[in-house]
Amino acid sequence: MILVDTNVLVAAGRAADTNHDAAARLLETVDEPLLVPPTVLAEACYLLGEWGGPQAEVRFLRDFRPDGLQLTELTTADVARMAELAERYADLRLGGTDASLVALAERLGIQRIATFDRRHFTVVRPAHVSAFTLLPEGTR
Repeated sequence: MILVDTNVLVAAGRAADTNHDAAARLLETVDEPLLVPPTVLAEACYLLGEWGGPQAEVRFLRDFRPDGLQLTELTTADVARMAELAERYADLRLGGTDASLVALAERLGIQRIATFDRRHFTVVRPAHVSAFTLLPEGTR
C-alpha cells in the first residue's frame, strides 16, 4: 500500500504542472492499492477545481474506483496524532493534511508515500519506521 499526497494527484491532473509526467507515470504503473485520506481528497478537489475547472475535479473523483484510488478513513486517534505532529513540527508548518498522511502511515504500517514534498517528509520521523520511502524516487 502507498499513501498518496495532494501534490501527486494535482500534478497528475494538470498537464501544465512541472511534475505531471512523473506523477502520471507513478499512478499508472503502481500495481498496489493507492490510499488517499479524506484530507487529501478535499485539498485535491479544491486545487483541481481552481486550476483545472470542474471537469478536472470530476475526472479526479472518477479515479476512485475498485481498480483506482482508494479512500481511507481517519480515526479519532489519527486526528489526535495529527495534532501531536502539527504541534511537534510547528516550526516546519507541517499542517493537518501532511500530518494525516503520517498518522495513517503509522497506524497502517505503511512506509511509502507518493509525494513531491521532500521538505516535510524527509524531516518528519514516523513512529513505526526510521524514515519514509518517498515516491517517485529521484525527485527533489
